[in-house]
Amino acid sequence: MACHEIGALRLGLMKLLGRSDEAERQHELAELGAAAREAGPLRSLSEAADLASLRRLFRDTVSDLAGRAAVAPRGDPALPYLQTLVVLTKSVERELDRRVEDFGRLYRDLEELHDFVHEIYPKD
Repeated sequence: MACHEIGALRLGLMKLLGRSDEAERQHELAELGAAAREAGPLRSLSEAADLASLRRLFRDTVSDLAGRAAVAPRGDPALPYLQTLVVLTKSVERELDRRVEDFGRLYRDLEELHDFVHEIYPKD
């Protein structure tokens, strides 16, 4: 079992950030294995086209992971790992939410600064 959710998120972020490190990309694709090629939330996340989609798709993968952990039998040797992944991905989800909100705030602040410049230098 691997940290597919984190690998898919990293691939999506690489695309959105314009990172072109092929070794890094191949590492994450190897982490995902078949999930990188199969239709589903992990592949969609790894190919996200914008921040809003990335955020929504990551939430979907976290929800799927939590569901898998919830139905795993108590004696399953993979259960502690799944539970740890749920905690990790929930933490990453919160951080991703904060970062996207920070970009939204920057966007709004730019308009406010632009308006302020026009207060100082009104258009004729």
